[in-house]
Amino acid sequence: MQKAEARPRQHDHPGPPDPRPGGGAAMDIPAGHRLEPSLYTVKAIFIMDSFGQRLLAKYYDDTFPSTKEQKSFERNVFNKTHKTDSEIAFLEGLTIVYKSSIDLFFYVVGSPHENELMLTSVLSCLFETLNHMLRKNVEKRALMENMDGVFLVVDETVDGGVILESDPQQVIQKLNFRVDDPSLSEHSVTQVLQSAKEQIKWSLLK
Repeated sequence: MQKAEARPRQHDHPGPPDPRPGGGAAMDIPAGHRLEPSLYTVKAIFIMDSFGQRLLAKYYDDTFPSTKEQKSFERNVFNKTHKTDSEIAFLEGLTIVYKSSIDLFFYVVGSPHENELMLTSVLSCLFETLNHMLRKNVEKRALMENMDGVFLVVDETVDGGVILESDPQQVIQKLNFRVDDPSLSEHSVTQVLQSAKEQIKWSLLK
């Protein structure tokens, strides 16, 4: 198995980004800048607790086709990263950006040629949106009590592996609109939350 490398994330790269997935040099993305829907892809997003247990996981391709393979990969990633201060690692031919908060670890996985700053923008959007939703209490208990909302946040950020949004304020506004829109009946809101609950159920049972 390939040994993981960890290194601090580079913030400055010369030249504009190549519009093709994973191509070209990267450039800094200004804070609050919204990314238009693009072909930049994410292979997986998962959240683990301080014991390396999966709390949420979404895979967008067949790199790890079975749940057993996914959990083995997650455990390997956790073992290689949970005691480091780096923000990026390279493991099993994949690029992984990650962030910890109290007893939680957040991971975004891309191809070995994926733009690191694009992956980091997804991670930051996810974390900052959850930070707002959980009232700056990003820890396991609060996350588990609001798992329906966590799935919605992930789905508003990445859809089918395609990055839809990198601005947490945009995601927050979309989710507030979804729930507060008077045109949505109580039944339709319940359906949205029920769908998220079903995803949680199957994720935990696998």
